[in-house]
Amino acid sequence: MLPVRYNFGLYHWRRRCRAVGAAIAVAVLALVARRRTDDSRGRLAAGLVATGAAVHAGTILESLLSPPPWAIERGKYDALAARLPLDRADRILDVGCGTGRSLVGLAPHVPPGRTVIGLDVFDDRVIFGNGPALARRNGTRAGLAVEPIAGDAAALPLATDSVDVVTACRVLHDLDARDVDRTLRESRRVCEPDGTLGVLELPLVPDGVDREPEGYWRERVSAAGFRIETVDRIERGRSDEPYLVLVATPASAADR
Repeated sequence: MLPVRYNFGLYHWRRRCRAVGAAIAVAVLALVARRRTDDSRGRLAAGLVATGAAVHAGTILESLLSPPPWAIERGKYDALAARLPLDRADRILDVGCGTGRSLVGLAPHVPPGRTVIGLDVFDDRVIFGNGPALARRNGTRAGLAVEPIAGDAAALPLATDSVDVVTACRVLHDLDARDVDRTLRESRRVCEPDGTLGVLELPLVPDGVDREPEGYWRERVSAAGFRIETVDRIERGRSDEPYLVLVATPASAADR
């Protein structure tokens, strides 16, 4: 049986392609300079610059396809799902679902008949090929019936206390600090009083924030009105810092 192939698009393709173009331009200019000089030191320096620029361009291209846009790395989603009460959830919201990679990752853990909402701005300036239809199609291939909604995570178009589980997978660090707080407060608003928030994050914080990631995410989630239940680190590889998996529940007035 052949594995299911998805189309998750190319993340941050505009920025990365511009960086590749700039690196190639530097390499070409360095090679031209090398050809035009007879100075041995100058030729060596130009050659080193051209080589470094070419390697840099290759590294960016590799990151553009890592992970491949047709594949899913299930380990991190399995780790998040294992900590969430998905089997008891009637309505599940994935904030910042994009083309549906996180939805596909969580799909094996979602029982049939559940309402699964995928919310995103579906902005093609960020993800090449992004759109509600693509999120729905990828979800269907994973056996998950997805209801994609175009909207702002900082102003969720959902009723208060209407969702049992809210997930945010590798999306919050891309927001600025103010929108992080707004998004988490909105997640608290739509979350049932006995609901659950699950956050899967890279070991990163928003630009301009000078804090270590675990402490920062604990603080922001708590400030939004949640009580932290667990924080775990999920290994990514020998040279990469681990993912953070944070699970929280709505705090009562007595908890604040």
